[in-house]
Amino acid sequence: MNKFALTLLAALLPALSPAETPKAKKPAMPEGFHELKIGDAAPDFDLIGIDEEKHTLKNYEDADLLMVAFLSNHCPTSQAVEGRIKKLVKEFKGKGLKVVAINPNDPAALRPDELGYSKYNDSFPEMKLHAKEQGFTFPYLYDGDTQKTALAYGCLATPHVFLFDKERKLRYQGRLDDSRYADEATVTAPDARNAIEALLAGKAVPVEVTKPHGCSTKWIDKRKQLAADNEKWEKGEVEVELIDSKGIAALRKNDTKKVRMFNVWATWCGPCVEEFPQLVATSRKFGLRDFEFISISMDDPQTIHEVKEFLEKHNAVVPEKLKPSLKAEGRKGNAYVFNEASQDGLIKALDPEWPGPIPHTLVVAPGGEVIFRHNGPIDGDELRAKILEHMGRFYKPE
Repeated sequence: MNKFALTLLAALLPALSPAETPKAKKPAMPEGFHELKIGDAAPDFDLIGIDEEKHTLKNYEDADLLMVAFLSNHCPTSQAVEGRIKKLVKEFKGKGLKVVAINPNDPAALRPDELGYSKYNDSFPEMKLHAKEQGFTFPYLYDGDTQKTALAYGCLATPHVFLFDKERKLRYQGRLDDSRYADEATVTAPDARNAIEALLAGKAVPVEVTKPHGCSTKWIDKRKQLAADNEKWEKGEVEVELIDSKGIAALRKNDTKKVRMFNVWATWCGPCVEEFPQLVATSRKFGLRDFEFISISMDDPQTIHEVKEFLEKHNAVVPEKLKPSLKAEGRKGNAYVFNEASQDGLIKALDPEWPGPIPHTLVVAPGGEVIFRHNGPIDGDELRAKILEHMGRFYKPE
């Protein structure tokens, strides 16, 4: 083989060798993000708690072990572990463990559909409400304004826990345990508990680092993405179709896994127009869940273009998650104009208990069970609370 051939072969060899398996790219973190390693000292903090008092690392200097748990109001995985954290606090009371929870999230960086598992956003005032309702037995601090503490600890998600020894050296970090469900029976690897028990017994931590799972930290710089998402939503188109009583009856039967919210309205109905933003807000809130808002207009079918214009003006668009299910059902959208002269057939098909006037709202579970019904303008908070009560705050095993 001549010299030229050898040179050419050498150049080709790297390209002919098996390609390395590409590594998953880590998400870009904001400036100042620091990943704590085992043995690192606990970063100090100076944060306001729901008790309206300032909390620093020094406040917990008497504890033999300190667990810093990053939690949030909105995240279903975070909500699911609250009960287990309260149980840890109770079981290890007087044994040297202290727990302090910190909310790292910027509430202005959360999309409406990221709030579909919670009554509350992650603001400080709402932290107080959430903690009171859930009976928190540990301090709950707010870091959302600056996120300095979340950056210093390297908080990736809620929940994300860090366990420090008496010298405040990191001995365990990661998940609380391996379950994303609220039922403690689904836990098979109680990693944080194992670490606590080992350290209190003077033994080595069995597993020092695990991967946290849950909702990613909502960094302040996500506000730009949120603005872009809102702009896309506001430019969305609405498909409006005619429908008769038979079509309404099929939808009302709800032979799906989705919760369906029906609202009968008209562009000429003042109370209907006034309440409509609350219905759209409800649709957006539950946009990542099995939920759909079906609007039924009582406008003249000849003015269907005006109905479409109204719905687009009020951003009554179908969330992306719903589009595949609508396509599978052979439906273009969730907006309809009733095309029969008499309303009797509509009342019989949708809700025989409806007295007749509009607006009228009906929420049904899969299979058609009524979750909520109301004639007249609705209270948006009450409506969403009823839906959340039925759908639940946690992920549920299939």
